[in-house]
Amino acid sequence: MSLVLVHARANVLQLARYPTFAIPTTVLPALFFVLFGLPQRSHVPANILMASFTAFAVLGVTFFQFGVGVAIDREMPWETFLRTLALPTWVRFTARLLTAVVFSFAACGLVIAVAAATTPVSLGPATWLRFIVALVAGSIPLGLLGIALGYWVSPKGALPIANILYLGFAYAGGLWTGPGRLPDVVETLAPYVPTRQWGDVLWEAVSATSWQLRHWLVLAAYTAVFGLLAAWGYRRDEGQRFR
Repeated sequence: MSLVLVHARANVLQLARYPTFAIPTTVLPALFFVLFGLPQRSHVPANILMASFTAFAVLGVTFFQFGVGVAIDREMPWETFLRTLALPTWVRFTARLLTAVVFSFAACGLVIAVAAATTPVSLGPATWLRFIVALVAGSIPLGLLGIALGYWVSPKGALPIANILYLGFAYAGGLWTGPGRLPDVVETLAPYVPTRQWGDVLWEAVSATSWQLRHWLVLAAYTAVFGLLAAWGYRRDEGQRFR
């Protein structure tokens, strides 16, 4: 565990020294909430708006800290050196996960603060717990997809692809609008997007309604598929680098 904390601390400090990563990752979701969330407060419940944009905040961290970050690290001599050490793979991945938690906490905290100051957000203790569980559960498959992106795509291609997935998944998942407010064509395709399943779980959590098992099963299926892609990409990269 000490090795995990050492690597996590190093990752956090490294990313914090790059304002071009730290500031947009933390501030952009709250800015989107002000620009796109607040104009809808008369049509969409405040709790749902807040939950949607916190998911959007986590989504950004998963794609840019995992996807783009992993792709860039693959080309660095320091990463090659670390891969030659007798260090379990799970230590590196766990450290990345803790790093993502730090930046996700900051981005989500800012969204929640803005939402609480500008809308009538109201969640009881049990609802907050359900919300946190749903937020963490949905971040797992998206984090694995980010890792897979980092190992399958070149550093030059990682940033544009991450941006497309980030914005596309956020829009198609209804994270900017809430449920049922997208064009009919998009609403037809939305159930097949992981962020929509995540959104459904979150919206049920903050609305204090019963969770539907099918949303959890689809998220579990995405977790399995993206996890296999991430592991396959890691082994593929390892085979190319050290064969």
